[in-house]
Amino acid sequence: MLLILCPYCQSRRAELEFRNVGAAHISRPSDPQTTTDAQWGEFLYQRDNPKGRIAERWLHIHGCGRYFNAIRDTISDVFVTTYKSGEPPPAMPSEAKP
Repeated sequence: MLLILCPYCQSRRAELEFRNVGAAHISRPSDPQTTTDAQWGEFLYQRDNPKGRIAERWLHIHGCGRYFNAIRDTISDVFVTTYKSGEPPPAMPSEAKP
């Protein structure tokens, strides 16, 4: 079982309390009225699926109910760090081990 640190509750809780809600730091189109259907479809559905560390958005659904971001390694499924929504991703050395 994975234990995930909620940056708001400051406690490690079982993964069953959380939901992954997609990639972090995705910006909505600035003017949706002028966005084409193809551009809107790309914004909604097209995401990178890299191997290694990625920034994700999570919801502490059975806890504080708040959204937060996490850096997770997709190879080992290890959470490297979590941080509050609105904060920039922390600087991570590329060769650092989680």
